[in-house]
Amino acid sequence: MSVGIIAVAATAVVNSNTLSFTHFRLSLLRPRQFHVGPSRSLPGDLRFAHYYAAGEKTVSRATPCRLRAVLGGGGGVELRDAGATALVVAGAYALVSTFDVLTNRNLIQQNLSRKLVHILSGLLFMASWPIFSTSTGARYFASLVPLVNCLRLLVYGLSLANDEGLIKSVTREGKPEELLRGPLYYVLILILSAIFFWRDSPVGVISVSMMCGGDGIADIMGRRFGFLKLPYNQQKSWAGSISMFVFGFLISLGMLYYFSALGYFQLEWRGTIQRVALVALVATLVESLPTTGIVDDNISVPLASMVAAFLSFGYY
Repeated sequence: MSVGIIAVAATAVVNSNTLSFTHFRLSLLRPRQFHVGPSRSLPGDLRFAHYYAAGEKTVSRATPCRLRAVLGGGGGVELRDAGATALVVAGAYALVSTFDVLTNRNLIQQNLSRKLVHILSGLLFMASWPIFSTSTGARYFASLVPLVNCLRLLVYGLSLANDEGLIKSVTREGKPEELLRGPLYYVLILILSAIFFWRDSPVGVISVSMMCGGDGIADIMGRRFGFLKLPYNQQKSWAGSISMFVFGFLISLGMLYYFSALGYFQLEWRGTIQRVALVALVATLVESLPTTGIVDDNISVPLASMVAAFLSFGYY
């Protein structure tokens, strides 16, 4: 009889543990509301956020992505990220080479080529982030892409080697030393955004969008329609500044929707639209200031956007 009692007790314990484990798995799959100030003790996609109840300043990050980060892994993760890095590097090289050819054949003006590379390379790089794994090292693999371009700019900017096509496609006056200014700052911002913000923070997404889309299109529109200059800066126009705000705002929203649709974060869109508009306004005002000879737009615009987005969204 005692054996029977022990068997019944053991069965109850097993069933209780099974129920608890099932409840634990189901609780993992429920989206949670939290503030995105991540715990510093856990890196990358394993960061768990501090719970924060502040009305609209909440975001529901898709927990299945976090669950894959916890349960996923294995030796194939590094191989996948290495393959993704190689693919994106090849794509970046093909993009610049295409505009090199178009410029050399006089099918496109040098200034337009430079700005199209400016707009597309950063946005396409950011759009490629989802092909990397959910491992904590994925962001570092991704940052190798702009790092390779950074090394290229240093080599050609210091005249250690020569690449006329690259110089013509990304510089204003076709001088090698120009590679060490705006283009170099540009790739450094991409490295910064990939490592410190990555795809689970709207801060990096917005700052890259404003630098690439907003500032890039502002230059194109300003050159074409910039007859009416700003009263406090005769080098900038109303057409350029309005384009900066409108396209920076729209491209930022588009990229936020892209990452939100893929489950990296979920936003309350009414509040998000207002905050993105505020960030776009700040970035536009900073870009319009007469500071061109003091600080490059590829530094001032993304850094101002980062600060404004951080203060507005409250994200790390």
